[in-house]
Amino acid sequence: MRFAPTEEQAEFRSAVKALLADTCDIVAVRASWGGEVGRHTDVGQGNGRVERAWKGLADMGVLGLLVPEADGGMGMTQDAFVGIAVEAGYAGLPDPLIETAAVAPPVLASSSEPLASEILARIACGEVTVGVGFGESPIVPCASTADWFLILTGSAAHLLDASAADITPLSSVDGARHLGRVNWNADDSTVVVSSDSDAVALAAARNAAATFSAAALVGLSHRMIDMTVEYVGERRQFGVPIGSFQAVKHELADAALGVEFAEPLAFNAAHLLSVGEDATVAASMAKSRASRSSQVASDVCLQLHGAIGYTVEHDLHLFMKRAWALSRQYGDFRTHRAVVRRALLED
Repeated sequence: MRFAPTEEQAEFRSAVKALLADTCDIVAVRASWGGEVGRHTDVGQGNGRVERAWKGLADMGVLGLLVPEADGGMGMTQDAFVGIAVEAGYAGLPDPLIETAAVAPPVLASSSEPLASEILARIACGEVTVGVGFGESPIVPCASTADWFLILTGSAAHLLDASAADITPLSSVDGARHLGRVNWNADDSTVVVSSDSDAVALAAARNAAATFSAAALVGLSHRMIDMTVEYVGERRQFGVPIGSFQAVKHELADAALGVEFAEPLAFNAAHLLSVGEDATVAASMAKSRASRSSQVASDVCLQLHGAIGYTVEHDLHLFMKRAWALSRQYGDFRTHRAVVRRALLED
């Protein structure tokens, strides 16, 4: 089985990395913070969006990567997106890229409803964002700026105009998430996919959310480690950089090793999604490992930054708090580890 990226996919990922470096720099990430947390920390007063980056991703075709060609997209598969999710995590992109461009399109593409096709076309050209939630009253990131909500219950996928929903704002440790609880009333008019018609699409949506959030966690962890390597190379103690101390090297090496093991698991899960196989166990393996390794990386990077790492003045917290939140979204490492354990015991 091959689930490593092709040369074309690697080149596309490099192009996205360059785009995000230009359009979603640390200043833009900081400015995207807002709400009560943003005001309290005096970091930013934004709305969780980086419009320049979003437009660039739309122009490059990233938002329509998984949208069928008939609806104006590129009609590619999930293994072409996973590397992009890593780069989005590395950049700290706050916009709902995973939900809008990776989770929603396959679900909507499996629907026969005309509205689903219309939203797919608007996703491809960057006109709308889609917030994704699971359950009857889900907590959804970027709820305050989403144009549509794709809500997956145990029996169906519902597409809801955000203007018709009652959103209760919630605080998050990550001030760029702009969480909200979506209160809504389900009826036949909101259903785009039912479990009777396409249970596979609903299961794939849950696996995609876990897979691509795992990929984003890999990127976030790489960014925190890179920031820390740079810091320990500059911070001096006893007349030498603290990065020259063996204990510091070991801590960073252990953190980096965990992340390196997580990345191929995410690529494997994306490959299984691409070929239409059941990716439940693979997605849980990826999310469990990525969630755990991001927590280890966060702890190590915070420790090695010392006192400055605990302040909002230092940029480390922008990525660290995103990792804290994302490691628990769509299931934390204990939840997904239990899925893997059950599968192994049943087999």
